[in-house]
Amino acid sequence: MPILAGDYNIRGDETEFETSQQQMSESEIFSNTSGASSGNSSDSESDSGLSSSVESNLKPVQKPFTLKSKPCPRPVHVHKTKHLQKTPHAANAKPDEFQFLDRIHDLLMEDGVREHTNIKNKVLEFQHPEELKTKLNFEVTENGESDDELLNLCKTTIKYSIKTGHPNMYNQLGAGGFDQYGVAGSWLTDTMNTSAYTYEMAPVFTLVEASILKKMRSCIGWENGNGDGIFAPGGSLANMYAINLARHKMFPEIKKKGMHACKPCCVFVSSQCHYSMMKSCSFLGMGSDNCIGVKCDEQGKLIPSELEKAIEKAKSEGLAPIAVLATAGTTVIGAFDPIEEMAEIAEHNNLWFHVDSAWGGGALLSKKWRYLLKGIERADSVTWNPHKLMGATQQCSAFLTKHEGLLQSAHSYNAKYLFQKDKFYDVSYDTGDKTIQCGRRVDCFKLWLSWKARGDAGFEKKIDQAFDNSRHLADRCRTTPGFRLMLDPECTNVCFWYIPPSMRGQEETPEWWAKLNKVAPTIKQRMMEKGSLLVCYQQHEQYVNFFRMVVISDRCFTKDMDFIIEEIDRLGCDL
Repeated sequence: MPILAGDYNIRGDETEFETSQQQMSESEIFSNTSGASSGNSSDSESDSGLSSSVESNLKPVQKPFTLKSKPCPRPVHVHKTKHLQKTPHAANAKPDEFQFLDRIHDLLMEDGVREHTNIKNKVLEFQHPEELKTKLNFEVTENGESDDELLNLCKTTIKYSIKTGHPNMYNQLGAGGFDQYGVAGSWLTDTMNTSAYTYEMAPVFTLVEASILKKMRSCIGWENGNGDGIFAPGGSLANMYAINLARHKMFPEIKKKGMHACKPCCVFVSSQCHYSMMKSCSFLGMGSDNCIGVKCDEQGKLIPSELEKAIEKAKSEGLAPIAVLATAGTTVIGAFDPIEEMAEIAEHNNLWFHVDSAWGGGALLSKKWRYLLKGIERADSVTWNPHKLMGATQQCSAFLTKHEGLLQSAHSYNAKYLFQKDKFYDVSYDTGDKTIQCGRRVDCFKLWLSWKARGDAGFEKKIDQAFDNSRHLADRCRTTPGFRLMLDPECTNVCFWYIPPSMRGQEETPEWWAKLNKVAPTIKQRMMEKGSLLVCYQQHEQYVNFFRMVVISDRCFTKDMDFIIEEIDRLGCDL
């Protein structure tokens, strides 16, 4: 189909985002205007006193760097910066050797933050791969390049990257808007550049991780936040930890002797679970065939009676069931499995019960929507990705379990060069041996900083807003000609078809549905080429291609939901 003719603005109207959030000073970007308290003031005085004490006992070669509350006076626009000469490299290091970081900071603030989140700009500047190869020099050279050249590369990289903080970005579950505190936390942890395996290498981050994991366990409903946990590089690995712990608890000898130490193990999942469940069974040597999918109802929820049948069938075939795995917020339609009923079945059969709430876990922070996860406190373990519904900066995924010591038992091998038992401090804070990793990125700090800034109330407001926006969009799909809901939303996924005028009022034959199957991909192409919007489409089971809207960002309002309806109609009305 031809691209829609006409050249019009992406958005012509003012929005609440533009007036209340976009135009903030540089000092406001890094200040907690919503969570200021006397405690913050006290911390500031304490830091100031420490700095004064240190300075009185040291004689630095140059004036020490101190943080100031007012904006840095250097220019923001890269082309106006005073540092235009080539920066000396390490061989000729001088006191201003870090000026590249000053310049990249200015670029990130202007192009990467302010322009990135401006609703009047495009969501993307799409280029086909062969076209994009001509925009940047991807080759690494023998002698390196100047800072000016590197800065231009960074500027071009930002230009052709997806603006995930843009209010019209709805393509993935991780498109959660722009969290300034999370970004600041990521900058800090990247600057510190440490690994979170031992307290001696990451003292503050180790305590931050312990604190935030305890907070999350409390949200789940485990008494006093007791239990254990670890931040993992994604929900897929967190789900693998759950299956491995379930197996280790039932057959601990497998850790040394392998799968020959027991009968073939199996787990039970929703037929609409995340594909990481099958991958985990494959990687753990159980085989993906032993990740048994259980039938779901029309709303995408696992049917408990079918689970009971599947468990009995597996036992009769000589398999060893080890776990029941529920999903709280399926990837496509956002369905929540019946957690309490599944917990009852798991307990009756002495099986580990895991809840994959990577997507829907954030609803635990909302008094209005927490009921969707009723019974989650009965789980043995939980996966929760704050980088999804909570909108934390990527990546941020936690594995949580009520069983203290089991992560250590299942995964530790006590490397003597890292986890010495005769250290002079409390070695229980050397948490790295709980994971399958050695080096481990610090993913907890950005979430902790954001949670400190927003508080429980701030996250509750954000999540309630996302649900409210999704319900408004669903209502628009019900009442706007040419739009049809696939099913009522349970999480903030809104799945719908757009039916062009030429197809309305016709008999819906197989040929009609085959034609409708081509509509969403064509509109997706047009919206990407225009850069106005980014919404995912897909097929699902018996359904032909439909749009799957994922509403997360608190930079979106009901008027933005209206724009989605209007823009899709503009892009597809001639089909």
